[in-house]
Amino acid sequence: MADLKRILLFFRSSLFILLADWLDFKSKKKKRRGICSSKILWIRRFSGFFFAAMLMIILSPSLHSFPPAEAIKSSHLDSYLRLPSYQASHSSKYRFSFRKASGFRNADECGFTDPKIARVCDPSLVHVAITLDVVYLRGSMAAVHSILQHSLCPENIFFHFIVSDADLETLVRSTIPQLKFKVYYFDPEIVRNLISSSVRQALEQPLNYARNYLADLLEPCVRRVIYLDSDLVVVDDITKLWITNLGSRTIGAPEYCHANFTNYFTGGFWSDQRFSRTFKGRKPCYFNTGVMVIDLVKWRRVGYTKRIERWMQIQKRYRIYELGSLPPFLLVFAGRVAPIEHRWNQH
Repeated sequence: MADLKRILLFFRSSLFILLADWLDFKSKKKKRRGICSSKILWIRRFSGFFFAAMLMIILSPSLHSFPPAEAIKSSHLDSYLRLPSYQASHSSKYRFSFRKASGFRNADECGFTDPKIARVCDPSLVHVAITLDVVYLRGSMAAVHSILQHSLCPENIFFHFIVSDADLETLVRSTIPQLKFKVYYFDPEIVRNLISSSVRQALEQPLNYARNYLADLLEPCVRRVIYLDSDLVVVDDITKLWITNLGSRTIGAPEYCHANFTNYFTGGFWSDQRFSRTFKGRKPCYFNTGVMVIDLVKWRRVGYTKRIERWMQIQKRYRIYELGSLPPFLLVFAGRVAPIEHRWNQH
């Protein structure tokens, strides 16, 4: 390290001297000392910036090892993450590898159950559903890691991973061997004909709509689930969110009633009484679907999946909103949500 510093200092000094001599020669030739002084000052500042930049370039590999990136570090280039999903999905098992995570046991009173014999119907489990795909894989792994790290009893958490690429199961199992989880395949064809164009192409991905089908995908014995998006980090014990009282509501989420709710739908929606009257008798507030507690028993009994699909069909015909999978949730649940503390979704 000392040798590296001496080399860089020598390089910086040499560059400065050469440029200063050149400017001095030019100044003698033109006899413009005032301009020369300002140029030397500029060169001195530039050389300092150049030195700092060179140091960052040389030392940048060591910065990658700082925590907390250690637990989720990918051994491949970030550019792989920007591959189109249809292209990357066929080769994901060759492109990603994560450092093996250590076991998490944060409290002696939690006990221990072998993940190989864990049963999804165990009533003591906390159920968390997350989608996994190649593009956002590192974000999902970071979310899982953060949940385990901050849970008092990580042994009691059961993950339900919704995927469109079955190859990811082996990767997850090798990365976090202690993890209790099950992988569910979501067929994109289920929603492909229901998805309409959106303001961003990323919102049109079929896996974005998998949360609409959790009640069908998960086992009937799973009565409640926490759904989390792949782009978040949990910094508190998720069990506190799990025990939230939903009362008579089917879902719980942080509400934001100060938001302009009309912005989430088109003018055609509000001017057509067939559509706008859906909110009659309700106080609709915006809520983000990236963090939700869902009562799957009530969801199945009422049949909310069909209600959401019905609004997606209307959207295909009348274009009543511009976003992706969020507006159908708002149409069905806004004003009928069990409010959860805002600290659970700092979006």
